Amino acid sequence: MGPHDSTNPRHELVIALGDPAGIGMEVVLKALASATLPPELQPLLVGCRRTLVSTHARLQQQTSHPLADPAALRIDDQPLKASVQPGQPTTSGADAGFRWLTRAVELLQERGSRALVTAPIAKHLWHAAGHRYPGQTERLAELAGRQRSSMLFTAVSPTSGWRLNTLLATTHIPLSQVPEALSPDLVQHKLNVLEGFCRRFTSTPHLRIAGLNPHAGEAGQLGHEEAEWMLPLLDQWRKDHPQVQLVGPVPPDTCWISAARAWQSPNQPGPDGILALYHDQGLIPVKLLAFDAAVNTTLELPFLRTSPDHGTAFDIAGQGIASPESTTAAIQAAWDLS
Repeated sequence: MGPHDSTNPRHELVIALGDPAGIGMEVVLKALASATLPPELQPLLVGCRRTLVSTHARLQQQTSHPLADPAALRIDDQPLKASVQPGQPTTSGADAGFRWLTRAVELLQERGSRALVTAPIAKHLWHAAGHRYPGQTERLAELAGRQRSSMLFTAVSPTSGWRLNTLLATTHIPLSQVPEALSPDLVQHKLNVLEGFCRRFTSTPHLRIAGLNPHAGEAGQLGHEEAEWMLPLLDQWRKDHPQVQLVGPVPPDTCWISAARAWQSPNQPGPDGILALYHDQGLIPVKLLAFDAAVNTTLELPFLRTSPDHGTAFDIAGQGIASPESTTAAIQAAWDLS
């Protein structure tokens, strides 16, 4: 593919193919065959053409699932330096995934493409290959020249049509570091980001914020953060944002109950957005409710980025059984939200 071929950049999604030993190529080929995606969508794949072609040939033998034909796709060919087998991850394969992501951002910025979609990588293999980033999100922020970014998970319920939005205040850090990382400035900033995202759908968002401690601190009996600085911060934030209904800090074990009801049943009211204070606090309810439908969305970059809500799945790579649902949802969300 020539880098300056004629396409409409507003119809173009750049797709980085992730770790070549994982399920990335498989789920992208399956997802791009989905009849539900917009017909004007113009994907531009970044990865190894030869590996993608061999993946397609293998999948034709393994599955009756519809597949996009690599011969009909535009591919920015970035060949592997060493062969990689599905389900057998290597540091050279992880390095390729890192190069593909970097190249995808270069292309997107050069071409003014609509958004970026990324297939999964394995963080520990990035580290083994010498790329010391907590994840793709942090590398994207660096490439975009941004000091910070935000990780939001969004999903549309196939049952009720309601949209679940959960933003993480902190992301890939050990649990022991969460209380220290949380600050009034950080929580205020993340609430502003969440409000901005939810205003895409409503002018008067209803937001919820989870507490940090059990029972949201139980008036200081089970933790001090809520009483010491979170409650005063939230009171001030409400005064500064009169159009927003903000509930919280809500005990974490009940914070997502109204969301679960809205996800499962039409006409059940649910919050427009929830702020979780740490990774697993937000991701456990999201994945329980919406594992196949949830999309990892990176905000605060000069471009929108989405990714499926699952990992490389090395254990099933090469078997032809990986579900493309989350990748299809990621491509659709990149189109809808950008």
